[in-house]
Amino acid sequence: MKRRDFIEQLSVASAMALLPGWAFGNSNDRISAFAKKLKPVGRALEMEGYYVWCNSPIEGPDGRIHVFFSRWIASKKMGGWINGSEICHAVADTPESEFKFLGTILAPRGPGYWDATTCHNPSIKVVDGKYCLFFMGNSNGKTNTKRIGLATADSLDGPWTRPDEPLLLPGPEGAWDDHCTTNPAFIKHPNGQYWLFYKSWNTKEYETSTDPLVKGNRKYGLAIADKLEGPYIKYDSNPVIDFSGRGNNAQLEDAFVWLDKGRFKMLARDMGVFNHQYGLYMESKTGKKWSEPEIGYFNAEYYHINQPPPPKYLNKYGRFERPQLLFQNGKPTYMFTTSQGGKYMTASPFIFKIES
Repeated sequence: MKRRDFIEQLSVASAMALLPGWAFGNSNDRISAFAKKLKPVGRALEMEGYYVWCNSPIEGPDGRIHVFFSRWIASKKMGGWINGSEICHAVADTPESEFKFLGTILAPRGPGYWDATTCHNPSIKVVDGKYCLFFMGNSNGKTNTKRIGLATADSLDGPWTRPDEPLLLPGPEGAWDDHCTTNPAFIKHPNGQYWLFYKSWNTKEYETSTDPLVKGNRKYGLAIADKLEGPYIKYDSNPVIDFSGRGNNAQLEDAFVWLDKGRFKMLARDMGVFNHQYGLYMESKTGKKWSEPEIGYFNAEYYHINQPPPPKYLNKYGRFERPQLLFQNGKPTYMFTTSQGGKYMTASPFIFKIES
């Protein structure tokens, strides 16, 4: 992968316009140890004619780095993720070398299927000796039919077994999670259970919201199963992460969860805790009660990443979304994100090295 220097740096004025006030006062007091280890590498998988999003990496048996990502046709603009995304596969010799596109593995299936209109949010795991690709699909091109599914394969090269039914459904009408299930984050618990964290929100709050920036309030729930294929039973005290009480419609999305020396750790995209530009980092002893959020990573301006001024149609410019970690020898070595902009002024993966 080639490092890219862009035409000009974002102005300080533009950066400040994108950064709302801090929720916790001095930001230096809330920077995680994880954030301090990140070193920008650069963009990858820039594809002419496509937006590339949701990049989930894994090291294969041969030591090569496989990434499963979503993409959609650029003519749909940024909103194409909800009604035209497909999940694809690419491979590279190392996390910092060029990725080769291998093909599409999950595409919308058309009328009559739960994943008729989009396939998105891939997150790849090895579970019980098989490869598990958690993802989101929908059936009407809108948010209210988003559902989490699970595709499996014996090899990273497939073939992938497509699920006939979603893995997890929304809650009943009026529940905090009655709108959808999306943004899957999975771990196999040391006790042998299968834990699935998911994002959702309430439909009525979403439809009646007066927030000019974000409709509704996204929270995270937990569902637990005794078998990989389910059924997944929702935790009685859901949601396990709820920032709505902080004011300013603070919330989160894009969670990635992992275990480290018996502790649960989480990265997510901030949506108003600190601002709408950074990432969040949290820890937990139980996975059910989480620590106060810290800054998990920053935006492009903070890392002095030079980019040309954004076109008007890129309104998420300069921030990194969908954090997913690459593990090598049991340790996280790289953080894969996605970011608007790049060579084709669409979106593409942006990779950070996690320095030890």
